[in-house]
Formats: sequence, structure tokens, C-alpha cells
Amino acid sequence: MQRAVVTVVGKDHPGIIAKVANTLADHQANILDLSQTLMDDIFTMSMLVDVTTLNENFATLQTDLDVVGGQLGVEVHTQREELFNTMSQV
Repeated sequence: MQRAVVTVVGKDHPGIIAKVANTLADHQANILDLSQTLMDDIFTMSMLVDVTTLNENFATLQTDLDVVGGQLGVEVHTQREELFNTMSQV
């Protein structure tokens, strides 16, 4: 299984989870786990996503999630799980 970590941070407003989840579904990515927190009006979300059956390359998913983040006014970071794990050990 190929997995990725998607993180979202920004000012809270309706539709953030829905838009990110719909974008993942459009690319045939499956959400395995999700954690979201609201601190005052700051929204944070971390997702573990199965990207084994993407209908295109990983870079396309990253680009589309970046576009969605811009539309929503939030920061979206998408990394393959291996890279995420390596970076957390540094």
C-alpha cells in the first residue's frame, strides 16, 4: 500500500473538510485516518491517505490539493508517507 500524509492549516470556515475530501475522492485516493482540531478560529487537519490507486501521478494530486487550498484560503501540504517519516526523524 502506498500512503501519503495531507495536512491542512488555516482560518476555520465551513467546507474545508468536504472540499479536501472530495478532491481526494476525485483522484481515487482513500482516506484511512483523519484528525482535526479547532484552536479558537485556527483549523488544523492531518489525514493519512491511501494513494495506491491514484488515477494519475502523485504530483497531479499535490497540485490539485494546492489549488484547493488556495481557493479555501488554507495551506495544504501533501507528502508521501516515506518522506514525511524521514523528515520527522531529522
